[in-house]
Amino acid sequence: MSLRVWTLALACAAISAPVFAETLSKTLDNGLKVIVREDARAPVVVTQLWYKVGSVDEQAGKTGLSHVLEHMMFKGTPSVPSGEYSKRITAMGGELNAYTNRDETVYYQTVAKQHLPEVLQMEADRMVNLGFSNKDYVNELEVVKEERRLRTDDSPSGRLYEKLYQTAFNTSGNKSPIIGSMDDLTHMTGDDARAWYQRWYAPNNATMIIVGDVNAKQAIDQVERAFGGLKPSKLPSRALPAEPKQTQERSAEVSAPSELPIVALGYQVPQLKQLDDKLPYALDTLADVLDGNAASRMEKNLVRAKPIALSAGASYSLLTRADTLFVLSGAPAQGVSVPQLIAALKGEVADIAKNGVSEEELARIRNQREASETYAKDSMSTQASLMGDLESKGFSYQNEDEVRRRLNAVTAAEVQQAAQFLSDETVTQVILKPEALNQKGSK
Repeated sequence: MSLRVWTLALACAAISAPVFAETLSKTLDNGLKVIVREDARAPVVVTQLWYKVGSVDEQAGKTGLSHVLEHMMFKGTPSVPSGEYSKRITAMGGELNAYTNRDETVYYQTVAKQHLPEVLQMEADRMVNLGFSNKDYVNELEVVKEERRLRTDDSPSGRLYEKLYQTAFNTSGNKSPIIGSMDDLTHMTGDDARAWYQRWYAPNNATMIIVGDVNAKQAIDQVERAFGGLKPSKLPSRALPAEPKQTQERSAEVSAPSELPIVALGYQVPQLKQLDDKLPYALDTLADVLDGNAASRMEKNLVRAKPIALSAGASYSLLTRADTLFVLSGAPAQGVSVPQLIAALKGEVADIAKNGVSEEELARIRNQREASETYAKDSMSTQASLMGDLESKGFSYQNEDEVRRRLNAVTAAEVQQAAQFLSDETVTQVILKPEALNQKGSK
């Protein structure tokens, strides 16, 4: 989940559940952690199963394994044949999907509450009994390749950000594309996916989160009946390679069918490792100052006032297992050169580093966080996602309020220090140069 979405959703989740809702947690003997939050406003239940494995766990030459396995998880077990899982959830009137990112792979469903036991049984079944044919694998791999073409190869921003991470980082996990490189996908085999499944898919590498119209204690008992008999696995070492410290600016170029050039500046910065870290909260707030709303500095100074950019933004991920980037990005306005845009993006940060931010700006950000509660207060999925995000990054679901409190306690001086932390020695500059839109059959 992106930091901006997480920050907004965190505020939302605080009022999402009824005042007297109970949240219970239990770790089963096999290592599966279960978290259940009662929310009786509708007779439905959301389940999310979070596996702590993503692209940061992959090695060079085998990128995309986590995402490919996500696809294969719908290809059946001896008791639930290929395609049947989705059909059964749909027949219940439910919804389902899954996603893979750098840090985890998540499978989720929303169903009427009476179907919870059946959903849990099917999820437990495919945790240990997945079986797919080579034919199914080959067919699904083509789906993944087409997804890569759509999201990366034929997408200017997709190419830009893939190149950014490949240039900014040296260790394989940090630079691995989530969807995998086309070369790695082409050479990947069904046995590679099966080995990845055996390595990481186990109850002691997963968290089951349930939010909905349930009795929390009874729901935990239902999870125990479905998953309790599964055996834990000996997991590989979780230590991620340390990223060498960057000491000088890096740069790269990439091209794609596009009407305009696009620029991305990625600064190596720390993520939140302990609750009392200060800089990550300040970096998150700095991103909001630069690009948090219509009154943010980039929108006001670069897009509307001059204009220098057709678009400009800032992003940062507070919660991540691997090394992360603080990213400035933009596309130049007509008559503005790429160097001018880069100077303008850096200039916004430099101004804050020199002159700081106003209390009025910080108050606006806090008010926006508070107001955002309205948008997600009825979302059981948001509640579950927040708890899963915290748990998968090594924190506790019980830290929600403390993270929100610390975000809102960031001072103007700390935001200024965060801006000063972004130096040219730790930046990676990537420029996407436009190709003719019809050069490769595009559009």
